[in-house]
Amino acid sequence: MIIKKFQAKTENEAVEAAKKELGSNVVVMNVRNTKKKGLFSFLKPQLVEITVAVEEDTERKEPVKTADARSITEALGKIAPIVERSEKERSVSEPSFSEKSVKNDKVIVDRLNNIENLIEEKLTKPEEPARKEEAVDKDKKEEKDELKVFFDLLLKTMLDNEVEREYATSIIDETARVTKPGTPFDVALAGIYQKMILKFGKASVISPAENGPKTVFFVGPTGVGKTTTIAKIASKFSVELKKKVALLTADTYRIAAAEQLRTYANILEVPFRIIYTIEEMESALKDFKNFDYVFVDTAGHSHQNEEQKNVMGSFIHSVDGIVEREVYLVVSATTKYRDLMSIADAYSTITDYKLIFTKLDETTALGNLLNLKLYTGADLSYITCGQNVPDDIEDFNAQSTVKNLLGGKK
Repeated sequence: MIIKKFQAKTENEAVEAAKKELGSNVVVMNVRNTKKKGLFSFLKPQLVEITVAVEEDTERKEPVKTADARSITEALGKIAPIVERSEKERSVSEPSFSEKSVKNDKVIVDRLNNIENLIEEKLTKPEEPARKEEAVDKDKKEEKDELKVFFDLLLKTMLDNEVEREYATSIIDETARVTKPGTPFDVALAGIYQKMILKFGKASVISPAENGPKTVFFVGPTGVGKTTTIAKIASKFSVELKKKVALLTADTYRIAAAEQLRTYANILEVPFRIIYTIEEMESALKDFKNFDYVFVDTAGHSHQNEEQKNVMGSFIHSVDGIVEREVYLVVSATTKYRDLMSIADAYSTITDYKLIFTKLDETTALGNLLNLKLYTGADLSYITCGQNVPDDIEDFNAQSTVKNLLGGKK
């Protein structure tokens, strides 16, 4: 894994510089504003500094430097994610996680108390006298055993958070293979943390079209809060971002859903229309050609209903070549993973999509976010955590999700 910083006048320019040097697979880990240093620095324009990471094709070759006289608790106390560095620490050139132990970071040991306590319980052993020749071998074996227990405890924590064993084991094994005996726990933990962030990737949210309105379809099963999610997003774009938004619904199966969306449209003072046919869809797009966004609600139904799936597919593909479109699959974080796989497979036969997870406030285990991301390869975009419109929605945040999956607090 390579971690590097780039500076430029804008975030886009910094990202382009990173991609030019490290390739297109870079993931932005952190973004902050900074000023040039030196005499008359206050007269110089502000720069944007990004921290990016990319996985290497080959395993790490250099040995890891271990800490002297370290304890398990002290090792855990050193680790803190890049995103929580203080502004003072961010301005200092940082060593690679793969070469040096993280120092002087804000302590997040309180987020990992459960891991720490388990480690102390399993590794606290009475000391036994040993000959000098035996002590070296014993220390090496204990260092190896301690790391194995540490990785086993992280695996258990991920499984407790309902990460599928296949994915959790793969992440742990990938990190363990390139971790030398005696590596401080903070370094091992940082490696897993960053590997998981890379697997999640950056949130891919709704972006403007280059020409004409961006038409956004929201699909998904019944009962996941799809209509409320649309209202939250529409409110953000209409009220906060001052964009011209229109709301359409192709859900003609449930009158209540259409009326609910009509009520939200009236509150937001944006156009609303019920669409029954493809011709009406095309007509609506002509009427709203000067708008920024057209959000389309679709019928929630069983993903096993082929007829309804075909109708939905016809509506979605009817705009191809007319306007730019995006499709968002809305699913609940409380749904069983087996059912999520079935839902994802069914909608993948219709079109590509991005993922929105709802009802995060109704579960304590967020493993399904990682499971479905890795199963589908689809980008995550938004998460919702309540019924309040427009407050209970936010862009997906990989850092906070990974901390939760590794035993930290939400």
